[in-house]
Amino acid sequence: MRLGEQIRQRRLNRGLTQASLASLAGITRQKVITIERGDLSVGMMAYARVLAALDCEFTLMPAAMPTLDEIQGVFE
Repeated sequence: MRLGEQIRQRRLNRGLTQASLASLAGITRQKVITIERGDLSVGMMAYARVLAALDCEFTLMPAAMPTLDEIQGVFE
């Protein structure tokens, strides 16, 4: 599930409208819509505000490297 979809699901689980989330985050409703669509034009600060309003945070995780067996399977 993509980040925008996860944010939308979290908002719905908390019973928030896009307008109420926007108010909590200090951004416009249109920006919330754009975030939920996964539009890449939205800055990280807007994402951070929305996540904070949803009691969430960014977490960086290293990408998982494929195993040799997984790589070999690509060429078979």
